[in-house]
Amino acid sequence: MKDLILVTAARYLYDYTLELTFNDGLKAEIDFGGWINKYPFFKPLKDVDYFKNFSLDGWTVVWENGADIAPETLHQIARQNQQLRAA
Repeated sequence: MKDLILVTAARYLYDYTLELTFNDGLKAEIDFGGWINKYPFFKPLKDVDYFKNFSLDGWTVVWENGADIAPETLHQIARQNQQLRAA
């Protein structure tokens, strides 16, 4: 059985970027700008003050309007970002 991936900590960095820490120890900067610009549900997050007002729900990062992204998706992006930096 695959281990459950969870976001255990999140910190605002700049623009639409958060530093996320996962329960397996992986830590990475994730830019949410692509989702915000592509999907109407994320449109309220264009307001940076609104974007900064996130919380953790025990699984992932969430916003007041219910916007969230699966922790597995965020973890995959974090791993890809680390691989790019290592190359």
